[in-house]
Amino acid sequence: MAGARATGRDGDDDLVHALRAAGIADVDGSALAQALYSCDASLYRVPPRVVVRPRHTDEVLATLDVCRTLGVPLTMRGAGTSIAGNAVGPGVVVDTSRFLDRVLSLDPQARTAQVEPGVVLSALQAAASPHGLRFGPDPSTHNRCTLGGMIGNDACGSRALAYGRTSANVVALDVVTGGGVRTTLTTGVGSAPGAGSGGATTAASGGGADLVDAVRGLVADHLAVVRTEFGRFGRQVSGYALENLLPERGTDLGRTLVGSEGTLAVVLGATVRLVPEPPFRALAVLGYPTMADAADAVPGVLPFAPTACEGLDVRIVDRVRQVPGAVVPDLPAGGGWLVVELPGGTAAEAEAAARRVVALCGTADAGAVGAHVATGAEAAAIWRIREDGAGLAGRTPQGRPAHAGWEDAAVPPARLGGYLRDFDALLDAHGLHGVPYGHFGDGCLHVRIDLPFDREPEAVARQRFRDFLGDAARLVVAAGGSLSGEHGDGRARSELLPVMYSPAAIALFSRVKDLLDPDDVLNPGVLVRPAPADADLRAVGARPVRERLALAYPHDGGDFSAAVHRCTGVGKCRADLTATGGVMCPSYRATRDEKDSTRGRARVLEELIGRPRPSGTGAGPDWGSPEVHAALDLCLACKGCASDCPAGVDMATYKAEVLHQTYRGRLRPLSHYVLGRLPMWSDLAARMPRLANAVTGSRAGGALARRVAGVDPRRSLPRFATQTFGAWWLHRPVDAAAGGAGAVAPHGRVALWVDSFTDHFAPDVAVAAVGVLEAAGYAVEVPQGLCCGLTWLTTGQLDAGRERVRHTVRGLEPLVRHGVPVVGVEPSCTAVLRGDARHLLPDEPGVEVVAAGVRTLAELLAATPGWVPPDLTGVEVVAQPHCHHHAVMGWTADEALLRGAGARVTRVGGCCGLAGNWGVERGHHDVSVAVARTALLPAVEAAPDAVLLADGFSCRTQLDQLAGRRAVHLAGLLADHLPE
Repeated sequence: MAGARATGRDGDDDLVHALRAAGIADVDGSALAQALYSCDASLYRVPPRVVVRPRHTDEVLATLDVCRTLGVPLTMRGAGTSIAGNAVGPGVVVDTSRFLDRVLSLDPQARTAQVEPGVVLSALQAAASPHGLRFGPDPSTHNRCTLGGMIGNDACGSRALAYGRTSANVVALDVVTGGGVRTTLTTGVGSAPGAGSGGATTAASGGGADLVDAVRGLVADHLAVVRTEFGRFGRQVSGYALENLLPERGTDLGRTLVGSEGTLAVVLGATVRLVPEPPFRALAVLGYPTMADAADAVPGVLPFAPTACEGLDVRIVDRVRQVPGAVVPDLPAGGGWLVVELPGGTAAEAEAAARRVVALCGTADAGAVGAHVATGAEAAAIWRIREDGAGLAGRTPQGRPAHAGWEDAAVPPARLGGYLRDFDALLDAHGLHGVPYGHFGDGCLHVRIDLPFDREPEAVARQRFRDFLGDAARLVVAAGGSLSGEHGDGRARSELLPVMYSPAAIALFSRVKDLLDPDDVLNPGVLVRPAPADADLRAVGARPVRERLALAYPHDGGDFSAAVHRCTGVGKCRADLTATGGVMCPSYRATRDEKDSTRGRARVLEELIGRPRPSGTGAGPDWGSPEVHAALDLCLACKGCASDCPAGVDMATYKAEVLHQTYRGRLRPLSHYVLGRLPMWSDLAARMPRLANAVTGSRAGGALARRVAGVDPRRSLPRFATQTFGAWWLHRPVDAAAGGAGAVAPHGRVALWVDSFTDHFAPDVAVAAVGVLEAAGYAVEVPQGLCCGLTWLTTGQLDAGRERVRHTVRGLEPLVRHGVPVVGVEPSCTAVLRGDARHLLPDEPGVEVVAAGVRTLAELLAATPGWVPPDLTGVEVVAQPHCHHHAVMGWTADEALLRGAGARVTRVGGCCGLAGNWGVERGHHDVSVAVARTALLPAVEAAPDAVLLADGFSCRTQLDQLAGRRAVHLAGLLADHLPE
């Protein structure tokens, strides 16, 4: 399905035909595309008729022409991370992120860059960084948000405190208005952040000059309104930025278009201002009794000229602690914190600046209860908490889903503390809870709220939502603030603008809209003539799916629909996380197709599983929908999202459920019977391994085996061990144990659980593990005949898989209850007992016992009193942590062990691309190789003499087949360096 583009259906065929006739190559009117683009990161669901992915500017212009001719709405979309519903629309959605994603030029002397609208901010930062430059504003979504989207909602981010909003950093815009006028507008952006044009008239080409004259005439009749109601403080983002049209600001139409949310013009390209990047930064972290107390302290911090001043609440930090493998730095005492970033020309200067803030603002007299300076890895970990805020806040401390809709109001910073207290009281009055955080230096508060969409009748939930919005709007306006301080109004707040602006100002919005977009083609229903705030709510349309499920979904009330609705749409799965050791989403990194992102898959599942089916198409979820299976086909079940997604989406689990439900009582693909039951066939092959290898190693036998198993012909088949580990263990001489027969093991017993892959294909790994454990002072015992059923689970054969897991849990439980730790050597199998077993066997009493007792080799060794690792001084290690290891157990113990032993460690982020049976199946080879090339293969090629460390059998197989390099398991590396 990768790269496939279906035609439109029903009434959309004419629109699809018209767009293709206009020369647009990538036009998609399929149900799959409609599901993928029906939502952004907001509360709203508006399925489009057609999705266009333009390859060049001419295709954008042609799309607008078709939409104007046919009267079809057009909505521009970048990364789809819009929280206010700015990037969904009922007509044509234009996705610029797929192809219009280049930095066209960069001028270090002029400190400018020319970009296409779909370029990701982090790509621009990477291009500017070698010149010591950066684009100033940086939203928390910087590694996936696009410049076009930032221009659309006048994005700010944490460092807008130092560099201003996007509108203060756009030099020129290449746009076409809704009326079809193409023009280049040169803005009045000066050299200082937030500078106006100083009275110079904005330059405009073509028909743009006439537009400037027309808006000048509009504003001339409303000077008092514009001067008194607009531009009152730095985060007044709601509505159109009409203050830029004042004559003293040069009638700056370009800056007015920034933040107009795609309702006035389409951005075709932009020239943006770059600023010097401070060489070093340090954080002053100040703790206060409450978040409101932290907000009170902001005015005292701002005179130190920080580049950022962020607010964190203890509830966000507690959410991070619930994420497996997450690094939570030590924070000062308190229930709320200010994270104050100070720049410096040297590390010492930055740290000294942070210490001055701590010394003067981090004292009891200043209201603080704790303070310290953070640099390096600690500072990076704190920033990760802040950047993941929108996803982490998707669940309240009570475990309820929390929603956007009222999430970025702003007030003048001096009034923030009082506003926070009043806002908390408002939440209490409405019986709601929220998890707040924000850009406190700018007076901007973010919050997700447990609005009652999932627990009250629809009509009641809608009314409660509307009542709360009205009260919240009046509260922030009374504090001199703005309904939106960052994300724009979109579908969430446009209806509320009359609470903030006078009728004259609202009428002026309409006149500006009618001038630039006279036919209301661009993003209708937003800002002007708005749709009701409770229209098209995504969560309201969802229905529970609880019947006949194979898995428990304990954190979602047993509801599959609630589980897939965990996705908030913030799009972290579209980001390149490899630099920080992240995994998700490997197939999206390879294809750049929305359907291959975790978010895209969640949207398709929401649409086709969690919503009522059209009448006459059958009752219940549409598990077998071709669109569902197309979206899930390239999911590697890597589980990276289970840890990397801040909302806790676990697509591997959802895929297993879909496969189980689809093939319940039906014939399955042949590969499910072969690869999905590989341990069973391996047991048979173990009786005659040489014969099995001779057959599968021959040309005819191998070709037949691949065809039957559904294996790509380019893949090599693994060879069965001539002696399994189980056979080796049973025939091992008694005196071969450490210390000889009768030796006392100072640390007692340990159970080495050997999975089917290790037993049949890599017994040397288990042999090495025995040697390491015995050298560490353990008496090793090996439970026999216990399989976790992993291959059954990944192919959705959950009934059979459940019984295998049950058998294994019951076999290991007595050992754990007697204090015997269990060590797993294959990460994916170990992860089943640490995670998946809970979903499969929620009522099995031994599940939690075994989950707590099963450890990785590194975890056990790190907890062994007095254990000293072998000396690895000078050994260069390139490590590929298995995805399940990263996601379920975390790889911190392994890394600490290696570094403590003296090794130089390079940790590779991302996935190896094989992922068990997935990467060998027909139809997956090219994507599997592309995944490996995103991070793993370049890291291996860059270190030809390094030891390659990969605990996963799949990872070692991929390296062998694609790189021709042999990788070792941690047990093998340690065993090779044990003293004689």
